[in-house]
Amino acid sequence: MSKIPVGISTCLLGGEVRHDGGHKHSRYCTQVLSRYFDFRSICPELEAGLGVPRPAIHLREVDDGLKLVEVKGGEDHTAAVHAFIDQVMPALGDLRGYILMAKSPSCGMERIKVHNADGNVTRRDGRGMFAEALIREYPLMPVEEEGRLNDDQLRENFIERVFAYDDWMQNVAGDRLTPQALIEFHTRHKFQLLAHSEKIYRQLGPMLGDLKSEPLVDIAGRYIHRFMAAMTQRVSRGSHVNAMQHLMGYLRDVLEDEERRVLLEQIDAYHRGEVPLIVPMTLLRMAQRREPIDYLSRQHYLSPYPDDLGLRNRI
Repeated sequence: MSKIPVGISTCLLGGEVRHDGGHKHSRYCTQVLSRYFDFRSICPELEAGLGVPRPAIHLREVDDGLKLVEVKGGEDHTAAVHAFIDQVMPALGDLRGYILMAKSPSCGMERIKVHNADGNVTRRDGRGMFAEALIREYPLMPVEEEGRLNDDQLRENFIERVFAYDDWMQNVAGDRLTPQALIEFHTRHKFQLLAHSEKIYRQLGPMLGDLKSEPLVDIAGRYIHRFMAAMTQRVSRGSHVNAMQHLMGYLRDVLEDEERRVLLEQIDAYHRGEVPLIVPMTLLRMAQRREPIDYLSRQHYLSPYPDDLGLRNRI
């Protein structure tokens, strides 16, 4: 399997590019995710010409907008960083996700301090200048901060979204868009949609009911925006139980009575928080593999990402 192109802040790969000449090496990224992700690293501040080491900068809100200025001295680097962003942003369209460095005035995804003209903090809900441009330019692209990947659910959700978005980009987007490609994508991800948002799941099916009512590219655009919005929602245990029970309905003719009883026991145990998701899911996959059902064999919900990432062992 070819690796998935994913952007990342350079310091997370161990690059000594921070303002103090240090790094924020993420071993999870370099030792685990690198097995499946082809990382493309960017440090906006360094590549905008600020150098290493460099004075610390912060976001400062003035009458004409947000600025990136030095904490001491107040030198304004906004124009240089904007120029780099304008140059690099068109080249990022092939990425399937992005992992950003938290708390950075250029790369931070959320909760960034914003200062006034006097250098005092006025709010803590800002977003780094590069991160803001990235999310605005590519609203479908899964974006996450490295620190939040320590949360089991957030990590699993981000990686699941990256693999789903990669499927869209490889098989549906651009000149690959056909009615069949769109319907097949929806079919592959039905149970994922059901788990993430039953409301959106029930909206997207009818959207594809008449693909001749308007230009296909318009339908596909609305579809993928709703799909990715659904995928950002955390899946509750109850929603996973609902999806697994639907899956069991397709296996009713191949499950022996004792096998069905054990599977239901483990689904209930998962619902109570006694076992991780991998336990009932493994039983479902074993039943499907023993007597394959074509419709289920296409469902990415059963294996949304490589097993050795171990993500469902922890949720």
